[in-house]
Amino acid sequence: MSKFRIAMAVAVLASLSASPALARGLGLGGVIGGVRSVLAHVLPLGVHRGHHTARESHIQTEGHIQTAALEPQGTPDVALGPSARGQIVAAAALAGWHDGRASSGWWRHGDGSYGWVGPLFWPFAFDDIYDYAVFGDGAGFWGYGYRDIYAGIFAPYGQEDLASYRLDSSSGRRQRRNVSLQELCGEAVNEIAGRTMEQIQQAIQPNETQRAALGELANASSQAAYIIRASCPAQPALTAPDRLTAMQDRVEAMITATSLLRAPFANLYDLLDDEQKARLNARAASRKSSGAGCDAEASAGLQWPVSEIEARLHPDHAQRVALETVQNTSARAVDILNRACPAAEPPTPSARFSAANRRLIAMLQAVRQVKAVLEDCLATLSDGQKAQLEAIGPRRTS
Repeated sequence: MSKFRIAMAVAVLASLSASPALARGLGLGGVIGGVRSVLAHVLPLGVHRGHHTARESHIQTEGHIQTAALEPQGTPDVALGPSARGQIVAAAALAGWHDGRASSGWWRHGDGSYGWVGPLFWPFAFDDIYDYAVFGDGAGFWGYGYRDIYAGIFAPYGQEDLASYRLDSSSGRRQRRNVSLQELCGEAVNEIAGRTMEQIQQAIQPNETQRAALGELANASSQAAYIIRASCPAQPALTAPDRLTAMQDRVEAMITATSLLRAPFANLYDLLDDEQKARLNARAASRKSSGAGCDAEASAGLQWPVSEIEARLHPDHAQRVALETVQNTSARAVDILNRACPAAEPPTPSARFSAANRRLIAMLQAVRQVKAVLEDCLATLSDGQKAQLEAIGPRRTS
């Protein structure tokens, strides 16, 4: 059993023992209270993540990170827009890289966010599942795809950049104050689930029977949040195969979390009357972003660096064949991901859960295939050639 699966099992047991109020859950105040805690230590940027009001964000200006205040947007559960959330993620993504100096960011998502924040892949995984499946905002979820696999192979972070994300100070020297892995992953996972339950409650105004179903969903949400939290890496991955393993663990956790959420949400949804469904769907419609969509096509910035590989590695014939196999498999990953794009916008939460699950399964398949051929390729390279291949990513950002 992998370390991630062991951690996931422990997390599920912990969530079950930590959430008796959720399992009982007829009094919704107790349900929400059972999944609420402060996220002040998740990101030291003066903000709450996900759906909370932004009070401060970091914005890229003239190649540097600067701090700018954002006006409060109303009640505490007002959602961050894709742009505001992208700025927050960008600040953490760039904090450990070249002292915050930004570049064009070839590994950047279309909404301005980053799939890789230092050593962490998909930082808002739980929020993005719910934002898309329940509330219809797919900008965060559908931004993930081939770009992130490519960044897993050619990561823009060097080893010194990643050192500041370590959980310990074993390097023996003082590190720049940066967002640690523990802070990035977050400890207060019940808050993540709780704020989503509050939004659903406000939208549907449940009756007694529906409150019990919402309690079951809250319990499942707490378990899902723990599972995703358990997929966070213990230390930064310093090689491409390790980064792809981290991606695989994260996506596997999201698939498990999505499976946990689908049935209790469908049960709640079936109990709603037409007016409640209309209110929930209206909220979803109001949150749709014109930037949402499914686009896994490789951009010009993600073209395979054939000339750089040739110049830096000087591969022999067998190594060149192995490298070409990785390139071709990466191209097939684009096709795998594109085939998992819905032909039309799914109209209901149930359909969106299904679409999200298909996309995650496709991403897992793509990552596994690329990882397998990459490991075979690296077995043919010398240590010096491996180091040169790893250096391509940071070199492209300088």
